[in-house]
Amino acid sequence: MASVQQNRQIRYGITEPISLGGPTELDVIKTKALENYLQDAGLYESNEEALRREEVLGRLDEIVKTWIKKISRDKGLSDETVEQANAKIFTFGSYRLKVHGPGADIDTLCVGPRYATRGNGFFGELHRMLSELPEVTELHSVPDAYVPLMGFKLNGVSIDLLYAKLPLWIIPEDLDLSDDSILQNADEQTVRSLNGCRVTDKIFRLVPNIQSFRTTLRCIRFWAKKRGVYSNVSGFLGGINWALLVARICQLYPNASPNMLVSRFFRVYTQWRWPNPILLCSIDEEGSSSLGLQVWDPRRNPKDLLHKMPIITPAYPCMNSSYNVSASTLRIMTGEFQRGKDICAAMEGNEADQWDTLFEPFGFFEAYKNYLQINISASNVEDLKKWRGWVESRFRQLTLVIERHTCDMLQCHPHPHGFQDDSRPLQCSLFMGLQRKQGVTAVGGEPFDIRRTIEEFKQTVYGYTLWSPRMEINVSHVMRRSIPSFVFPGGVRPLRNSKGTWDSKRSSEQRVSSTGSSSSTITSCESKGGKKRKLGGDETFTDQLRNSKRVAVSVHVENGEDGSPNSSVESICSAPMKELCTKVEYDPINKDVGESHPVEKIATPQASLSQESEEVEDNFGFRNQVVKQIPSKDAFSKGAVEVEELEDVPTQQPVVTHKASVQLQKPIIKLNFTSLSTINAKNLRAY
Repeated sequence: MASVQQNRQIRYGITEPISLGGPTELDVIKTKALENYLQDAGLYESNEEALRREEVLGRLDEIVKTWIKKISRDKGLSDETVEQANAKIFTFGSYRLKVHGPGADIDTLCVGPRYATRGNGFFGELHRMLSELPEVTELHSVPDAYVPLMGFKLNGVSIDLLYAKLPLWIIPEDLDLSDDSILQNADEQTVRSLNGCRVTDKIFRLVPNIQSFRTTLRCIRFWAKKRGVYSNVSGFLGGINWALLVARICQLYPNASPNMLVSRFFRVYTQWRWPNPILLCSIDEEGSSSLGLQVWDPRRNPKDLLHKMPIITPAYPCMNSSYNVSASTLRIMTGEFQRGKDICAAMEGNEADQWDTLFEPFGFFEAYKNYLQINISASNVEDLKKWRGWVESRFRQLTLVIERHTCDMLQCHPHPHGFQDDSRPLQCSLFMGLQRKQGVTAVGGEPFDIRRTIEEFKQTVYGYTLWSPRMEINVSHVMRRSIPSFVFPGGVRPLRNSKGTWDSKRSSEQRVSSTGSSSSTITSCESKGGKKRKLGGDETFTDQLRNSKRVAVSVHVENGEDGSPNSSVESICSAPMKELCTKVEYDPINKDVGESHPVEKIATPQASLSQESEEVEDNFGFRNQVVKQIPSKDAFSKGAVEVEELEDVPTQQPVVTHKASVQLQKPIIKLNFTSLSTINAKNLRAY
């Protein structure tokens, strides 16, 4: 109770809170049920594992202290300096936030003095020392990464180790990384390496209730992984992004219990007006020491205007932590926010919780008819590991180039993880779902020709500095019914669209609603040859979306228990940021309950899981051919590539008219793929 009273007097964040209300008895019960659910789901490590991690971190600290003394002696420094030589280990990320699960990596930072260089010192001598220790396994270095690091296992615990070289001769044991002056004269890589620790510590100071924050974040991380939107490298959000989103909700509802924070998380971000930025505090443009480092600012940095979903780190220099997000991945996440909001709203009206429904895994291989399959292969396990890591780091670029080359008309859904075929140990596969943007007609029946797009992606991938001739990628177009069985649990393809899932029920409701409200509309279309083609149940629904206008909904502003209204919708957009928002029109969010405000809802509904029969798929005329990929990057230097002519296909051009009585033909995805190889080239065209 004292904490609640304190939070009524302190403002967290850049705006007033939406609600100061505390938990009811029912909220306490529901929060306990949520914690038990997360416990049963295996999200908490055992006491034995926690103790083991602490021992591993202690051992790592001993190793770096031994390393720095050796470096100081090798540099010929004085005996006094050698005696005082010190390096210090810090943790950050999920482990520092205490939301990690069993077997999770520990993100660590080694801070060293000015004479311990990153090249010869960290990636040289320290790497050598680690390689000679029997308790260290799977050691690898990534010195050219945006944030350089070493990865390894120490006594079986996975460690990601970064390095920051400070302009100090002696690193004190009580070093405070939150002081901006620590960035003085630091190189760019050091600033990035320090950012993880500085952001984590700043989050702790900016949330009103750390325990509620942790429980809520653990829940949201679990949900994001189940729904396939937890992957920074694929264009979704990673650990720090989700932490910042949850922290903002904790600021807006400082006294709420975790069960309500989860519900408000989905409610707020369903209505958030992207690209309005998420800010936990005002952006410090200069730093306490006037360091002049570049911060996120669309007024000065044109590239910042291109960011789709800015989530700004609170520590100086403030950066956009979610620059990887694309138009397609933002659409997918917005749809998932909407789904979460609907489920939580249903739970609020019932005493029985539906956490199983919220955490229901997303049926990725049921959601689309068309997929790209990228097979990655190498000559040995070590090369495959490096090659796979590189291709996965470039995977989001494929989404970006497809969006750019099709003007966002072809939407992409990258799967956040790769798949391993046990029968082919030196090959793994990535997948991407494809669909035409809803409400957009196929003008003239023309297909999407993404041959150049695929070629551009491959050229980027084959630019890998450690590439060898046996490292290959093979891109193919597969339909839903042809997805390989190794992607499914146990290698068994599940029955399509189980009627018991929330997604399938909502999909059915949408189809029934759309067909029921337009039963007198066109149910078949004539092809050029005069034959009729059966349309899917969502035919008229697509047309309705295309012809419909945006609908305003009434939302409300919650009042505090004292009866006074809290922050208005306008004030949620921080005053310093209003000038940054002039190029787009948005209110950042809607409020919960109370006074009514008309606000336009911007969430894109989750793409329906198709239940159309295979007959309908055949009527669309899709044909599946594997794209044989070039055997090596030397093929890029051979000039023009022979491409087999694509046959003409009779299609009916949709009649575009403004008359409401005329129905438009359903958008049809047509994809052109072709091999870039000059030998045995094949065309792939899906009609």
